[in-house]
Amino acid sequence: MAQVLEFKLPDLGEGLTEAEIVRWLVDVGDVVAIDQPVVEVETAKAMVEVPCPYGGVVTARFGDEGTELPVGAPLLTVAVGGAEDGDGASAGAASGGGAQGSAAASAASAGTGESAVSSEYSGNVLVGYGTAGPAARRRRVRRDTPAATPVTAAAPAAAPPAAPAAPVGPVPVISPLVRKLARDKGLDLRQVRGSGPDGLILRADVEAALAGRERPAAVPAPAPAATAAVASTAVASAAVGERVPLRGVRGAVADKLSRSRTEIPDATCWVDADATELMAARAAMNAAGGPKISVLALLARICTHALARFPELNSTVDTAAREIVRLPSVHLGFAAQTDRGLVVPVVKDAGGRTAESLTAEFARLTESARQGTLTPADLTGGTFTLNNYGVFGVDGSTPIINHPEAAMLGVGRIVPKPWVHQGELAVRQVVQLSLTFDHRVCDGGTAGGFLRYVADCVENPAVLLRTL
Repeated sequence: MAQVLEFKLPDLGEGLTEAEIVRWLVDVGDVVAIDQPVVEVETAKAMVEVPCPYGGVVTARFGDEGTELPVGAPLLTVAVGGAEDGDGASAGAASGGGAQGSAAASAASAGTGESAVSSEYSGNVLVGYGTAGPAARRRRVRRDTPAATPVTAAAPAAAPPAAPAAPVGPVPVISPLVRKLARDKGLDLRQVRGSGPDGLILRADVEAALAGRERPAAVPAPAPAATAAVASTAVASAAVGERVPLRGVRGAVADKLSRSRTEIPDATCWVDADATELMAARAAMNAAGGPKISVLALLARICTHALARFPELNSTVDTAAREIVRLPSVHLGFAAQTDRGLVVPVVKDAGGRTAESLTAEFARLTESARQGTLTPADLTGGTFTLNNYGVFGVDGSTPIINHPEAAMLGVGRIVPKPWVHQGELAVRQVVQLSLTFDHRVCDGGTAGGFLRYVADCVENPAVLLRTL
């Protein structure tokens, strides 16, 4: 007889705790092989295809496309067992692949998964994340809970009918912010009935539970008309405006920017520079033949050389040890706007690369960002960020440091402007450079020295030749 095994969303690495289902690659009833990708998910770092460690027939899928699942939540169930695969398929078809099917599958897996898990999994869980052994079964200590749990009284009336009263394992919550809200208010999420897909707990569920808890206990029993009026007013006020969830890349960016502004005492300085000679040097390079050199690559070359002179800005702050950690290599991040939002790919060992190598790596990472194929390794490990927001047609901005780095150089658009050149008014190619730095790692003298050196190299690229 087929045994139904439950495949849970694995740990995707990099400290990620959740992922959004982008596209299912299999349907209920499909036969899958061991290590066959079954779903494409988007984490805060990248798009990842998740392979299934079991071979058999898919009997249920958990969550529709667009659903965000926490690590450890059920992803799908697979009926394994050779000749009985057909039974598993029919069971899955009967269940319809939704929450009902998953509940039945979960029940089956609880009884049979223990014995079958040793023979029908691969152990190779995630492509690109190394090989993992069989998923360690966590033995949770079930807390003693009262027979009657009171909190769900304030849950919405249209909650799913068959949700368990006290779920075991990770509680599916729509976002870490909602989980934090519950934790800050001392609300046990196991006592909240989720109204989202597959019992997913939404912000509205948590707010309703909190409101119910804060409501005076001895409310005169039924005043149905008044209660309904209050409830409808609350719902109406909550429904005003469009709500866009901060999740995936957008959520990760929001968290990182908030953390940067919360933890880092930053300061910004800026300077206008005459980039005419830099543009002329680039034109001369490209006229000599070979791959075209980008302006970003030249700025990166200047930037990495400036960091060698001012290593304080290529560092991070270890708040626990109260130490500034100066980093030996420059791994240069650069901001790239994509359909998925702002991402910051990292050019590894940028300090040792030529302008040609930097151009090629920028092109490769930018194309990967547009295609959504950047890996977590492409997006991590940066030590300093170069932000060319001039491509948006703006002259200046105040960069927010990419935590936990110590500084970011912003570059505005390069446009013809009136400029005093050799004592006379002339039209020159002018750019504004902005440096935001962590004031803990250096003072304004160092930041100003760095920025002035960058501006001098932009105005006169031959300055670089003195120190190369």
